[in-house]
Amino acid sequence: MSSTCGTDGSGAVIRPDGHPVVALAGNPNVGKSTLFNALTGLGVSTAHYPGTTREVSTATARFGDRLIGVVDLPGSYGLGGRTEDEVIARRALIDLAPDVVVVIVDPLNLARTLYLALEVLDLGFRLVVAVNLADEARRAGVTVDTTALALRLGVPVVETVATRGIGVADAVDAAIMTAAAPLRDVSHRYDDDLEDLISPVIEAFASAECTPGGLAPRGAALALLGDVHGFGPQADAGVGAAADAVRSAMARRYGESAAIHLARERHGRAGTLADEVTVRSGSHGRAPRDLWSLTTAPMTGVPLVIAVAAAIFGFLFFIGDLLAGAFSLAWEGTASPVITAMVTTLAGEGVTSRVLLWGFDAGIEASLAIGLPYILTFYVLLGMLEDTGYLNSLAFLTDRVMHRFGLHGRAVVPLVAAAGCNVPALVAANDLPTKRERLIASTLVLFVPCSARTAVILGAVGHYVGWRPAALVVLILFAQWVGIALVLQRLLPGESRGLVMEMFPFRRPSLRRVIAKAWAQFREFLFIATPIVIVGSLVLGGLYESGWLMYLSEPLAPVVEGWLGLPAVAGLTLIVGMLRKELALQLLVALAVATSGFAGAELTALMAPAAIVVYALVNAIALPCISSVAVFARRHGLARSLVVLALSVALALVMGGVMARLLPALGMM
Repeated sequence: MSSTCGTDGSGAVIRPDGHPVVALAGNPNVGKSTLFNALTGLGVSTAHYPGTTREVSTATARFGDRLIGVVDLPGSYGLGGRTEDEVIARRALIDLAPDVVVVIVDPLNLARTLYLALEVLDLGFRLVVAVNLADEARRAGVTVDTTALALRLGVPVVETVATRGIGVADAVDAAIMTAAAPLRDVSHRYDDDLEDLISPVIEAFASAECTPGGLAPRGAALALLGDVHGFGPQADAGVGAAADAVRSAMARRYGESAAIHLARERHGRAGTLADEVTVRSGSHGRAPRDLWSLTTAPMTGVPLVIAVAAAIFGFLFFIGDLLAGAFSLAWEGTASPVITAMVTTLAGEGVTSRVLLWGFDAGIEASLAIGLPYILTFYVLLGMLEDTGYLNSLAFLTDRVMHRFGLHGRAVVPLVAAAGCNVPALVAANDLPTKRERLIASTLVLFVPCSARTAVILGAVGHYVGWRPAALVVLILFAQWVGIALVLQRLLPGESRGLVMEMFPFRRPSLRRVIAKAWAQFREFLFIATPIVIVGSLVLGGLYESGWLMYLSEPLAPVVEGWLGLPAVAGLTLIVGMLRKELALQLLVALAVATSGFAGAELTALMAPAAIVVYALVNAIALPCISSVAVFARRHGLARSLVVLALSVALALVMGGVMARLLPALGMM
């Protein structure tokens, strides 16, 4: 690379101990991040680029005695455009100056995904091509001759199945060898006429003192002629004059601008390469396309959405209920007696012993009896939907409906993700194109029941009252969500943009990957929420055993008891639930367990069935967790956050009070 001038980068990173840096690039949905995770595992750091909302992930990977730095670039279709993904991918390449770039391509869409590889070559970076998803391609009757592709490109080409770790070591070996090799010209060239036309700009850069981003002269020339965003007018007058002359000559020769013609040539070259190295057998089927059509056509797609939602709810209710009951029985027969014996041996039979049992018996049981059956199970189900690609079809199917809410179909992805956790959903909502859409989607995300709130609904109403009241709570929340969406659409002026998106084929989910992702998400709950539950249960136990709990509950009594019909202490748990929504129920269960006997206690010993329904409804509506509020405030400001908080409390009190009177009046419970 040449010396650097005239870029928007922040400078290359220093490599500790001289270890090579490998950048991973690729189109969306080609398995790039899966390969990154296969290389690095956990321990990933991220960095924002100024003026952007997207992140670049970096990590260190060790293979035997070899250590490499790995950079995961945002998924993008190119490097020269003005979309945020392309800008960040290009800036990261320039700023971090990796020793080698591994471009992941999809054998089923080889012509399209090879375009990015050619662009990386054009910029002058060392390149390794990883043909990922090879197993899916073979099932579709498609194979890629990697040897022929390597000969035509002049770079190493390896076949990988990142989800199973196949070929990952080969990709690392190729990357390390390529990084250590001298930077040389590759066989990839355009036709002689085009190469002759662009040569004056290459020669001008070769004579200049510096090039943008320290690129090689040919890479800088192609970037400048291709109007790559950020490679603006050059300080060197000779380069500028040569570029103007070449642009004029190309316009006369080809009847189009230099940038358009270069892109056309690159696409043509990618298509020719794909045709030359792709072998299709007669077994190539249409089942994935037919299945995609079924999920996106309204006549079949809408019933399928309803069926999927019902299946998830039913699975969580029945399987989660069985798991919760089995866990409680197991805890009652094994862990509880042991913990009770240990605590009483150490602390005797007095107040101290009872307070300790609040935390280490009732608290742990309450946390795990909700987390394992409901939260972990939900993350597995959500991971299955993501891994198959069904969420992409859902975005296409719901586009027309989303427009009624001032959004477009892609907004359904963060809204569905919010059912797992509101925090990453808020981050995803920030990728929507307009400020209005981002505000509407972010507000709606806060009113989507996350897995913690779903666990409260199923763990309280479903487990103790029945599936019909639990379904009623879900329907009420959905109706409220639709009402809020329609109001926001009217209050915030503007129109949503049309949806243009690529439809990816369905894929067979990897159970190993789904479970690994679900465990990574659940582990945060296990190691962060459970200690909070234990401490909260100890504090709650101390307040209860000392009599202070009733004093603290008295100020809440007019609203909590008088209006909502709940025990006053339930109001305290609702407030604590702002830390994490499931904490409210866990502390309430701990209260029931501790006050009714540590083995086999029921929440119904503390609250009537109608009160349990009201409690779950209020918990699901009021006061989003503090993490969600913090992310929302950072994106949309403190004032809007306070308005949303006030709205959530007002809606929760109104809905809860109405239900507290309506359920008994209708004789429903």
